[in-house]
Amino acid sequence: MQVILLEKVANLGVLGDVVKVKDGYARNFLIPTGAARRATEKAIKEFEVRRAELEKAQAEKLAAAQVQGEKLAGKTVSVTQKAGVDGRLFGSVTNADIAEALKSQGVEIVKAQVRLPNGPLKVVGEHAVSIALHHDVVVDVTVAVVGETD
Repeated sequence: MQVILLEKVANLGVLGDVVKVKDGYARNFLIPTGAARRATEKAIKEFEVRRAELEKAQAEKLAAAQVQGEKLAGKTVSVTQKAGVDGRLFGSVTNADIAEALKSQGVEIVKAQVRLPNGPLKVVGEHAVSIALHHDVVVDVTVAVVGETD
């Protein structure tokens, strides 16, 4: 299925590109999230009329993400979990735990923005975690996992 992208999509294209994708990807993800429309003659003409408006909205989102990224860059967030004597956690620290800890510090992010390259954190210590605020804005944050023993 051919779709016209209404915003930048990772590994696919940028605003205005007409790309061919699998039908399920278009029907189940791109179109419902508003990232794309079917590339019909009518849709392409409507897009050309709205292009400046969509580019302005994308620029505003990018600027807002950059401002939030500057506030977040280099920040350290502490998460406390139950741990054994050897420093291994009973359970793990997930992206939801990190997002919740950042919310308590006044930073509004959702768990999908937290990138854990090696999976959930399972040991006590400091770990580097990436926060993807926008496709072009990725900020590194230090997560200090503190062990709580009984």
